[in-house]
Amino acid sequence: MTVTATSVGEPEQLEPAAAPAPAHGVRRVRRVVPAAAAPLSGVLLYVSFPPRTLWWLALPAFAVFGWALRGHTWKASLGLGYLFGLGFLLPLLVWTGVEVGSGPWLALVAVEAIFIALVGAGIALVSRLPAWPVWAAAVWTAGEAARARVPFGGFPWGKIAFGQADGVFLPLAAVGGTPVLGFAVVLCGFGLYEIVRLVLDWRRTGNALRRGAAVAALISVAAPVVGAVAARSLVSDKAEDGTATVAVIQGNVPRSGLEFNAQRRAVLDYHARETERLAAEVEAGKVARPDFVLWPENSSDVDPFANPDAAAVIDRAAKAIGVPISVGGVVERGGRLYNEQILWDPAKGPVDTYDKRQVQPFGEYLPLRSLLNAVNPDWTAMVRQDFSRGHKPGVFTMAGAKVGLVTCYEAAFDWTVRSTVTDGAQLISVPSNNATFDRSEMTYQQLAMSRVRAVEHSRTVTVPVTSGVSAIIMPDGRITQRTGMFVADSLVQKVPLRSYTTPATRLGTLPEMILVLVAAGGLGWAAASAARDRRDRHVRAVRPEDAGVAEPTR
Repeated sequence: MTVTATSVGEPEQLEPAAAPAPAHGVRRVRRVVPAAAAPLSGVLLYVSFPPRTLWWLALPAFAVFGWALRGHTWKASLGLGYLFGLGFLLPLLVWTGVEVGSGPWLALVAVEAIFIALVGAGIALVSRLPAWPVWAAAVWTAGEAARARVPFGGFPWGKIAFGQADGVFLPLAAVGGTPVLGFAVVLCGFGLYEIVRLVLDWRRTGNALRRGAAVAALISVAAPVVGAVAARSLVSDKAEDGTATVAVIQGNVPRSGLEFNAQRRAVLDYHARETERLAAEVEAGKVARPDFVLWPENSSDVDPFANPDAAAVIDRAAKAIGVPISVGGVVERGGRLYNEQILWDPAKGPVDTYDKRQVQPFGEYLPLRSLLNAVNPDWTAMVRQDFSRGHKPGVFTMAGAKVGLVTCYEAAFDWTVRSTVTDGAQLISVPSNNATFDRSEMTYQQLAMSRVRAVEHSRTVTVPVTSGVSAIIMPDGRITQRTGMFVADSLVQKVPLRSYTTPATRLGTLPEMILVLVAAGGLGWAAASAARDRRDRHVRAVRPEDAGVAEPTR
């Protein structure tokens, strides 16, 4: 109970004390609402990714995530970041468990979400700094950089840039690659939240807007948009080195899932048959004769160097079409297994090869094989022999054109794609095999990566896939032709050959390194400020005069 002041001679009046329950309720709400908002904003980010074209949802997703983190301790934000990561990655990567069950899918998400948890803690620390959206977006980029490299060579799937193939920010890929594109999107999202926060604070308190904070927030939103508009001048689909007529073959598979491997010869026959069908149409004058033909990854899982009958099938198809073919094969050489692209000439046979350099952990090789075998022998049975890595970029000279090869999983990695362009590629091919993942969103997510790569390096990108979706992508990121899924089909088109190198190609990892340093600087500044505040509080606690409290007189 509280005692109210009264006039002299009047009785004291008692009023009930404030009940503690509402205060506890408010604190509970303040804990629960961010904990609910974090995973929901992660789901919103997932919805912004292909096959949907709702790229702009990434902005409110990061705005809500920024709201959930701001004002919390780094420890609390660690958990909020993990919840955001689960909301984003659980639906995004569900395709990884299509054929092998939910165990590997959940394990992958659980590990990858740790990176986002650490990012959440870092964002909470820098959110107290001036112009915090810049520092926070840099911290996100640093998290993506780490996730793309460790463990087991990294897993860059889900980089923010890969959800922006249809967005206004896409031209920024030509400026600084996926790190700059992703940074711009995250910065704009955090900037939107900061604008809303400042406006609401002004309306609630009536205090004048802090000019510096308002300007920084506006720049956080405007700079990415203005930069993207300015970067459009770097995007072009004009032919610089002439053109080439390319044919993309999708032969289809007997069945989807892991069982497609059981009919390896049938897959080869399907691709040879579709090539011969195209050759007949060319002879009939229905289709332009291609300068070269591109087959997908695993189009010949029967080693043509060890099996004369497989070599004969490929040779017959090459002679029928009369131009070189890039064949995706599984080859054993010196006791080692390679995922290989083979350049097959109609007159000379195999004349060049490219061995996949970024092989997929748990798909093409098994880290911790003995441990996994002890846990579940079925997992190790799926990958009986590890694939070995190649060491050189793959650039085939096909009918005078320089064709860079980036095999399937490699398209997610910045360095693999860039190395083909710096090695002279005028066109990029991404041969892939998505049959293992049935009709999941995986093929659309990977197709979006290729669209981003086309703009990043200003190259035509072809995507031959065993079962779809195969496509031809212009250097400006537009898809001009595509197939359906699980159908036999071919795409033929005259495409531009280009030798121009974008700033992203020339700079390589430098923009990413700069953003990582910015993140490190922000975290260092935030940590130093927090340490100084703790020291000042300690001094005030032991020396009252420093806090403006006079010592009592004696």
